[in-house]
This record gives sequence, structure tokens and C-alpha cells, in this order.
Amino acid sequence: MRYGSSPGQAGCEVPGARRLSVLAAVALAGCGALLVAGCSPGGGPDTGRGGSPPGTAAGPGSPGPSGSGAASPPASGPPAKGAVTVTGEAAKGLESPWGVAPLPGGDLLVASRDKGTISRVAAGSGAVTAIGEVPGVDPGGEGGLLGLALSPDFASDRLVYVYFTTASDNRIARLRYDEQRPPGQQLGAPDTVFRGIPKGLIHNGGRIAFGPDKMLYAGTGETGVTGLAQDKKSLGGKILRMTPDGDPVHGNPEADSVVYSYGHRNVQGLAWDKDKRLWAAEFGQNTWDELNLIEPGANYGWPEAEGKAGKPGLRDPVAVWRTDEASPSGIAWAEGSVWMAGLKGERLWRIPLAGAEPVAEPEAFLGDKYGRLRTVVSLGGDRLLLVTSETDGRGSPEAGDDRILTLTVR
Repeated sequence: MRYGSSPGQAGCEVPGARRLSVLAAVALAGCGALLVAGCSPGGGPDTGRGGSPPGTAAGPGSPGPSGSGAASPPASGPPAKGAVTVTGEAAKGLESPWGVAPLPGGDLLVASRDKGTISRVAAGSGAVTAIGEVPGVDPGGEGGLLGLALSPDFASDRLVYVYFTTASDNRIARLRYDEQRPPGQQLGAPDTVFRGIPKGLIHNGGRIAFGPDKMLYAGTGETGVTGLAQDKKSLGGKILRMTPDGDPVHGNPEADSVVYSYGHRNVQGLAWDKDKRLWAAEFGQNTWDELNLIEPGANYGWPEAEGKAGKPGLRDPVAVWRTDEASPSGIAWAEGSVWMAGLKGERLWRIPLAGAEPVAEPEAFLGDKYGRLRTVVSLGGDRLLLVTSETDGRGSPEAGDDRILTLTVR
């Protein structure tokens, strides 16, 4: 057994204890064409461009019960109890991995937060090869090279999108990936598509993803300046929606604005369910971490509310956790559930949903086995990737850390 070394503020990305785990070096193979976007191994559980956003159930600010989103029609959901099996490792020996993007054919691109580099992980062998560095990355605290996403037209344009911290701001850029060039020199010059997102030592957000509508979504943080979350003119503490070129999308809550929702503290998880509803994971401060169902124009309460406050005009989360049980970063949708990685909580959470409503209490897996968990990626069906985060300065790395684990879930 080993233990984290330094305490930190509740609700931030702080370490905890984890048990030593021996992993089978099973290669990630046969993934096929991939979409961009419980029991542990030992047993039991511990619409087109310029159109309206996908999965919209209510108009901006539409009220719901206890300040939550509009109720969805009844839907059958997954079983109350799920399962997780770790089937192997896709990669190991990674330094501060953050964003991950599956490539067509089964390989992976992985961003290193602190090194500012992107590497390619070979399916089958797990070999890691640097493809290039993102110029201008200024790592520090929770900033650096963060989110990673492939263009919806990657097969033809070969564009890789990144969210990263510079000396002055957080921004989004795209780089052309040329596999014919020598390793380490395969990324073209960055084309900045969006800039001016506030930066700080903490709460930089950083997750980016292309939605079912082929628009680019980004989760941002309020950098510790809580008032930014309620300021609609600020880009901090928001979920943003823009075109692949970084422009506001027709159908956003306000014309000429990329702000899609506000009142967020620090969003690092974005995922869509089978009905194209957008879900987001958010760090709380001292009491409650959150999973939110995102509606355009809605106010998610921070700093006026944390957790389920039931205040008029504010959206309550669908599920909450104590901050020492979660500190959620990445999320993914698979097998009727949202799967959420916990940093301080060092466990993978399953939230089974029927439509927009939970069918059971959240269920925890892999507790204290692999350390801090940063990113979850769906490979389609019952397959997930799970990225550990022990080398980010807040963990207790062992030989082989950090890793990308392969999972099957139900």
C-alpha cells in the first residue's frame, strides 16, 4: 500500500491513498474505426453547423423541478448495478497525460500537460512516439497542454485541436498532423481559433470535444476568481460552443457569444449520451462535486450555490459527491451510464441514467487501485479507456505510471 504525500484544498486536484496494483500488460488491439469525441479485476464494486444544439430539451433558462432542467419523458435505463473489468494497458510510462484522442485504426494521441507535447501510442505494442510539441504552452499549477480533440473531418483535413495555457491566457488552436514527417516534427504551426479564456494557477478547465452537431465545445474554469462564473461577459466558469473556426454558433443563447452555459466553477468533463444530451462534470469547493445536464443559457449556480441548492433560476446537478470522493475530471458515456474519473477520489464512478434521470445511486469502482484518475474515453459499445494522473505533481507515482487502462463495462 502506498499513500499520497501532501494534502490540499477540498475540491481541488489533491492526492490520496492507493493500493499497489499489478497490471497485466495486455495490448490494445482491434479497436477498428473509433469515434472521437461494477466489479474491479478482483471482484466486487468498491444538428448540423449553424443549427440548434443537439439534445436540447428546453429553451434557455427553462425552469424544472428544484431548479433543475426540464423533465424528460420516461425511458428505460441500464441495471442499477454495473460492472468494470480492467482488461489491460494501452500505454504506460506517460508523463502528466491529460487529453486523449483515438485515431482511426486504433492508435491514440495523448497530450502531456507539463511537457507540452503530443505523443502517439501504437495499438498492439503500446509503443509511445512523440509526434511534436505545441509552441507557447506555459505549464504551471493546473495549466499546460490540456484538452485534445480531432477535427470531425480528420480523415481529410488531419487537424488536431488543443486547449492550452499560455503566458497570458488559455486558448484553443489547431495543428495539422503529417505522419510522413520525421517523429517529433509531425505537427504543423498552430492556428489559433480562439483566445482570451482566463488563466490561473488553478481552475483552468480545459476539456474540449466536438459534439453531435460538429461544433466545438470547451469547459473553462473561473481561475479561483469566483465572480467570473456569473459574469456572462467573461469566458471563465463557462461551457463554450463555437464553430471549428472559433466563431459563435447560430442558435447559441446570445448572438455573437460563444457562451453556452454559465455559473460553473471548473469544468473538466464533457460527454453526450445516446440522445445527444450534453453532460458535464464539475469540481466543487468544500462540499459537493457535480454531474450536470447542460441546457443552453442555463445558470449552474456557482458561486451562489454548490450542489443541490434548490434556488429559483439555478440549475441543480443530477448527481453530487463529497469532494474527497470524486474531484471529477473526464467523463464518458457507455452502456446507458455516465462514467466519471475521480482525481482525489481515486475511483471510477458509474451513474446509470434513464433519459435524464438516475435509475440508482452512483456506484464506485477501482477505488484506490490505480491512483488519481484523469480522463475517460469511450471506444464504443462496452469499451472505455481510463487515464491515470499520478505524475502531475499531486500523486504518488510508481514505476510504470502514468498509464492508460483498457476497460470493459456494463
